[in-house]
Amino acid sequence: MIHLELTANNIYDILFHEKKLELSPGTLANVAQGFAFLDRFSKEKLIYGINTGFGPMAQYRIDDKSLNDLQYNIIRSHCTGAGALLPDRYIKAIMLARVGTFLRGYSGIHPSVIELLAAFINNGIHPLIYEHGSVGASGDLVQLAHVALCLIGEGEVRYKETTVPTQQVFDELRLQPVKMYVREGLALLNGTSAMTGIGLVNLFYARKIFDWAIISSAMVHEIVAAFDDYFSEELNASKKHKGQQQVAAQLRAALRHAPRIRKREEAFYGHKIEDTYIKEKVQEYYSIRCVPQVLGPVADAIENAEKILIDEINSASDNPIVDMNAGNVFHGGNFHGDYVSFEMDKLKIAITKLTMLAERQMNYLFHDRINNILPPFGNLGVRGLNYGLQAAQFTATSTTAESQTLSNPMYVHSIPCNNDNQDIVSMGANAALLAKTVIENAYQVMSIHLMAIVQAVDYLKIQQQLSPLATEVYNEIRAFFPVFTDDTTKHKDIARINDYLKSKNTQRNRQG
Repeated sequence: MIHLELTANNIYDILFHEKKLELSPGTLANVAQGFAFLDRFSKEKLIYGINTGFGPMAQYRIDDKSLNDLQYNIIRSHCTGAGALLPDRYIKAIMLARVGTFLRGYSGIHPSVIELLAAFINNGIHPLIYEHGSVGASGDLVQLAHVALCLIGEGEVRYKETTVPTQQVFDELRLQPVKMYVREGLALLNGTSAMTGIGLVNLFYARKIFDWAIISSAMVHEIVAAFDDYFSEELNASKKHKGQQQVAAQLRAALRHAPRIRKREEAFYGHKIEDTYIKEKVQEYYSIRCVPQVLGPVADAIENAEKILIDEINSASDNPIVDMNAGNVFHGGNFHGDYVSFEMDKLKIAITKLTMLAERQMNYLFHDRINNILPPFGNLGVRGLNYGLQAAQFTATSTTAESQTLSNPMYVHSIPCNNDNQDIVSMGANAALLAKTVIENAYQVMSIHLMAIVQAVDYLKIQQQLSPLATEVYNEIRAFFPVFTDDTTKHKDIARINDYLKSKNTQRNRQG
């Protein structure tokens, strides 16, 4: 049950476990008080977006008889989205982010707006929202206009997996559209809720792919019989970064009962070695040896992104700010999405680096001349006649390259618009959408990487020598992706593993 603060846990439950958005008694009291204050305060005063035009049109005062039309006009005029439609989970997150802003009581809206948003969320009603339209300052106006359009009973929604007119759903569920009281139209559009909602879904998927990066790295350690000092507490404690120490601890937890992991003391320290050439690797390649150092900053980036996004969803992100305690209405720029934009850029860079690590570990397993223990490309068939996962590596490499290009920042790509009223903007929604693509790419590359890992396990016949965690993952993947020697199409297998990665609960790996 939500009081006034949304947390990462209750947001996750609503978005991924279909929990209902339940507002505790009294939650809307401050919203009602803020509305009542604005209704009184706005009489005979000039206030932006209540009795003025919007943006550079704010210099025009609106006649009292047109104030209601003004709120509807901003909604309809800003439904200009283009491009692909957002998936339902992202739309649900956008609506939840708008609720988070309204719960602060600084928007001056009628409580019925929140109640209708909650009804949309709880009944699986998803306004059709397009990816393109927001510059991330003055809020995500275009995407949020498409939400508002449905809240006033117009436009179309996805409901029960079908696209239908909004009014049809209102009639079925006996819902009443939002009524315009003072500034409901502007309040619905003016804020960072689209970038924040998309960013929150990105965050949860990033958390999970990070766990898979730990799991896959641990399994690679087992395949190559790596030394345990790479992830030892002593080595990693000598560097102060929290993320690095966290990754090392997660690897130790995953490899606690891994018989193939070796101790350097037994291999090199327990006896004198006089050979001038050491055939056995003294140190592994960086993609194996440096996992804590590579993934540590990724862990830190995810943690910081969570803090920023939770702060944002629990902030008033529109304009003007209605402060009943101060007895005033403040004009400013809380709709500016720089915090979210910057974090989405950092998150996508971090996940791209994670993807690069997975691709390099995969390359190590595929490259028989550098690993010296495996056939090329996980090929368990006849070399030359069969090709294993050779072509799958092309997919992984090209996908990784796309993420590298997409990792250029949006945060600094401001383009003035709106008659230069919006002369510096955040591009936060674009940043969140690009991060979404990068995260999706990471899952595709990780899917192919796990194909390589389970093929390597079968070639070495080490199924009985794996750690409990590796055994579980190996068995679950092999249940729907059997070992293969003959060449077969793999695109459906990649998709199945992708779905498995997203649905599997990986949190146990965090313990220890």
